[in-house]
Amino acid sequence: MQPIRTFNVSSSLPEQLEPLRKLAYNLHWDWNVETKDLFRRLDRDLWESSRHNPVLMLGTISQDRLQEVAEDEGFLAHMERAARQLDEYLTERNWYRKHRGHTEQKECYAYFSAEFGLAECLPIYSGGLGILAGDHLKSASDLGLPLVGVGLLYQEGYFSQYLNPDGWQQERYPINDFYNMPLHLERDANGDELRIAVDYPGRQVFARVWRVQVGTVPLYMLDTNIEPNNRYDHDITDQLYGGDIDMRMHQEIMLGIGGVRMLKALGLQPTAYHMNEGHAAFLALERIKEYMQQGLSYREAQQVVTASNVFTTHTPVPAGFDLFPPDKIMHFVGHYANTFGLPTEEFLGLGRENPGDKQAPFNMATLAIKMASFVNGVAKLHGEVSRVLFQDLWTGLPVNEVPVTSITNGVHARSCVAKFTQELYDRYLGPSWPATPADNSLWDRVDTIPDDELWRNHERCRSELVVFVRERLQKYLRERGASPVEVAEAQEVLDPGVLTIGFARRFATYKRGTLFLRDIDRIKRILLDLHAERFKGGMLVGQKKRMVQFVIAGKAHPKDTPGKEVIREIIHSIREQGMGRHIVFIPNYDINVARMMVSGCDVWLNTPRRPREASGTSGMKASMNGLLNLSILDGWWDEADYVRTGWPIGHGEVYDDPEYQDTVEANALYDLLEQEVVPLFYDRDEEGLPRRWVAKMKDSIRLNCPHFNTARMVGEYAMRAYFPASDRYRDMTADNHAAAKTLAGWKTNLFKHWSDIKIEDIDIAEPADLQVNQTIPVKVRLNLAGLTPDDLQVELYQGSVDANGEIVNGMPVVMNFQGKDNSSLSVYTGNITYTSSGLQGVSLRVLPHHPHLSSPYEPRVVLWA
Repeated sequence: MQPIRTFNVSSSLPEQLEPLRKLAYNLHWDWNVETKDLFRRLDRDLWESSRHNPVLMLGTISQDRLQEVAEDEGFLAHMERAARQLDEYLTERNWYRKHRGHTEQKECYAYFSAEFGLAECLPIYSGGLGILAGDHLKSASDLGLPLVGVGLLYQEGYFSQYLNPDGWQQERYPINDFYNMPLHLERDANGDELRIAVDYPGRQVFARVWRVQVGTVPLYMLDTNIEPNNRYDHDITDQLYGGDIDMRMHQEIMLGIGGVRMLKALGLQPTAYHMNEGHAAFLALERIKEYMQQGLSYREAQQVVTASNVFTTHTPVPAGFDLFPPDKIMHFVGHYANTFGLPTEEFLGLGRENPGDKQAPFNMATLAIKMASFVNGVAKLHGEVSRVLFQDLWTGLPVNEVPVTSITNGVHARSCVAKFTQELYDRYLGPSWPATPADNSLWDRVDTIPDDELWRNHERCRSELVVFVRERLQKYLRERGASPVEVAEAQEVLDPGVLTIGFARRFATYKRGTLFLRDIDRIKRILLDLHAERFKGGMLVGQKKRMVQFVIAGKAHPKDTPGKEVIREIIHSIREQGMGRHIVFIPNYDINVARMMVSGCDVWLNTPRRPREASGTSGMKASMNGLLNLSILDGWWDEADYVRTGWPIGHGEVYDDPEYQDTVEANALYDLLEQEVVPLFYDRDEEGLPRRWVAKMKDSIRLNCPHFNTARMVGEYAMRAYFPASDRYRDMTADNHAAAKTLAGWKTNLFKHWSDIKIEDIDIAEPADLQVNQTIPVKVRLNLAGLTPDDLQVELYQGSVDANGEIVNGMPVVMNFQGKDNSSLSVYTGNITYTSSGLQGVSLRVLPHHPHLSSPYEPRVVLWA
């Protein structure tokens, strides 16, 4: 029966408890221990059953209980303390003011992402990309950045995972009840739902706007599950990464184009737009259209948009990018081509590496790169991989100069470090440790933490993990209808005193979730400590057994059958080998499971095929809790101190034969476990403390916490991307967009004459016996065609020559314009010097130059001698 009218009924709180409402609706509680403890104190069982959702708690808790705590002086004092902390937090964000206090105009940075992982009670994320986006917002709030998030609010979100009796992943899609979540429905001046409309073929689709407050940062999300949309359009914001290619197109249009329209409806005027992956790249089209409506030409509008767009790629392989067939692009967004006055192929060329390839699909990452002035990967190694992936967009540019940089990911410290561990750090390091840079002497205080206190704290975390796993496993088995015997056996899994290795991530095949099971006999010997050399006559010699156990979690994408096969293989191996007490798979991996694992395990295992792991933030979370990493040298681990804070598997080798690679690296893993990891963990002194292990834990905390965190990461984005993009935006829009108009006209003239530039003569003095550091003068004469010396930058390009006759690791040397000769050719001079011996070379190149370019590579043209 359909209602004739609906009402949003909010919780009824005694007047003394009204601060609880403010606390519940700001996600600051997710990383504030005091506030979390407050809601847990209100009703521990309800806190757990509500998936840590304070809004749902306040709406369902009994009035008797509320009245009881309203008269509890201890609870009221606790509440007032938490409320005061929130108020202080909201007003004391000083980092932005310190680094950007001179800014006269108001700034706003819009951060677009298809998913945000903020809290367990907001299941609108799938994995690492979403958690990273959520942590980005949290640290933006910590730093006081004027940032707003833009996303989609999914009615079903990502799936809940369960396994059938055969170990095959199954999916459920619970419906998210937005009215019992920490969400605000945005309204217009008349009190009506704030709505925007987006054009789709033959119709408009409407979306309303929800907000979740993340500290000082608002995250605005679009919801299409409303009238008068048809049933198909209701489902645009139904499932994260669900549906077919048409649905993906619908979602990305709503995110990119709808997101821009939403910000306008909210009265926000961003000065920088950040695309977290290519899902939001259509925002560039809508932004260009908006500026054209203000009277700019397409080329002029594009200068404004490109100058203020930032793009981050998380994808290390071409298959990871969103690709759409050209006919679908023209069907869904082809009207922008008409608005821009672009022929079909030129419009499609915006999403192609080679605009002339009429068969190529439309690549959303390519569109994002072409429409951005700052592009980055998410780790140093990933930056190198990305430069190779995208180098064809800059034809003729050496791969090391491709303008794709890197900002290594981080994690939000207060969100991932266990409560008792945070309190330990606060006690010995001070409360500012989450945002303190690596060069600060604060990190020397890690050594002041007593070994026994750090170790007992960690043993407590491991014990809590074991209890959590047992309870979660029993609940899952009861829901599956398992026998009482199976449920009872779940109470015996794991041992709180045993070396515990964690492996939790998305189950894609390249992550090799079964690598540790490659040699079943050997891993069983490691698990059960059955090494023959440690026995005499069947009895252990001189010490207790040194056993090992694994806790595993993670989901495969619903359409990733090979990924699901990996999970089933793990489950079958556990059963067939009778290892159920020693290897446990936790179903339905989420933020809460992750927090328990990264604090309660001893070692964090990661075994991807290098270089397929763009970053791998779960290992960062583990290290912040003092865990040691055991990983392939990929992603963030490749740039960490992997000797002092863990163990590298291999030395960064890449093999052509994947089977051989798996064998080599599995054996390397077993060797490390047998020879280093297990002996170090069980090496105890007379007090029962593993002193050398604890020393390594301290190194992990001291060396990884200050660098691999989002305080450092978001600060880098601000300094290197947001501030410059906002400055470029102001330059491009000042004086009625004068700079944008000038730059667009200059580029038109540049492209008109570029192919006519000719290098007429190069005069290089060649001494008979060239020595290191000897100066060689060079003079060149150029025909600049219709261009001027101010339009160009002429460079000598010097470096050593490899076996293929190519200059490698070349260094540019800018030449000086000396005027024109009698033939009206432009004369440039410069000097080269070689700082090392051997076969060296030099070349000459011409690049564009203009004061309004973000870099000389922006026009993506280069002329070589």
